[in-house]
Amino acid sequence: MIKVSELRKEYKVHERSPGLLAAAKSVFHREYKSVLAVGGVSFEIAAGERVGFLGPNGAGKTTTLKMLAGLLHPTRGEARVDGHEPRRREDAFLKKIMLILGQKQQLFWDLPPSETFEYNRAIYDVPRKQYDETMSELTTLLDLGELVKKPTRQLSLGERMKCELAAALVHRPKVLFLDEPTIGLDVSMQAIIRAFIKQYNERWGATLLLTSHYMDDVAALCPRVIVIDKGKLTYDGKLDALSARIRPAKRVVFRFSRAVDRADVEPIGKIVSFDLAQAVLDVPRDALNEAVERALRTLPVTDLTVENPPLEEIMSELFARGEAVP
Repeated sequence: MIKVSELRKEYKVHERSPGLLAAAKSVFHREYKSVLAVGGVSFEIAAGERVGFLGPNGAGKTTTLKMLAGLLHPTRGEARVDGHEPRRREDAFLKKIMLILGQKQQLFWDLPPSETFEYNRAIYDVPRKQYDETMSELTTLLDLGELVKKPTRQLSLGERMKCELAAALVHRPKVLFLDEPTIGLDVSMQAIIRAFIKQYNERWGATLLLTSHYMDDVAALCPRVIVIDKGKLTYDGKLDALSARIRPAKRVVFRFSRAVDRADVEPIGKIVSFDLAQAVLDVPRDALNEAVERALRTLPVTDLTVENPPLEEIMSELFARGEAVP
């Protein structure tokens, strides 16, 4: 569905020193420097996949999405989306994709969202019957109700985001490029948006490429992740495999019925945090059974959980390394 080969994007940026004299000189002669945004990334995404596209700020994520959507032209390299070259912006291509930017909106500010829905129906030439069926499904899945009749300016951020998604999906795109779709939303609304995106993927078989700084979005939606840093690809593979390579230990949380001594907990694993009623430990995977058995035998454990270390910690360590993970 998506194939990217040695995709590269450079910008020429005007540079000048501060001051009036430098400003005057720049009128007649300008000096430029080349800034690398994306430095030759290659990957493939199959139809129907949900893939997280991760990296620190300035890594080149949004630039890549814009090249895949045809908004930017690559300096070098090639991109194909369902057989189309995005930079050509053909009508057949535009009807298959949608780029959703969490910090941008397409809704008309003083009009109700229903007006934007109708506007998009006309732009994409969606048959009335298909439009009615799609809007009925989207209204149910997103619980839009009477929201679509209120002026957009009267909606909360979460309500606007739900309507933004509905507007973006009027034409049932086969490929979704999602750039921070839950930014600024509260926890409950993030969960609603995540659930809807997953349902849309499963209902229509759409391909998703998602960027987000909320790791809960990635963990809930994306079995596979592609990581770039400073414009270079550093990892492409299963999320669970990345966790195992970067942090091979398991994170175990023990809760106690009474206060315990730190010295009694230390032999079980590496202590991440500790108080009298709870201990959080990192335990090597191959020693997990033994560690849990010892804790249950020697400590007043009332509850325990075993999970991978938080994805935020894994990504922070990967970014700090600044090198590719095999």
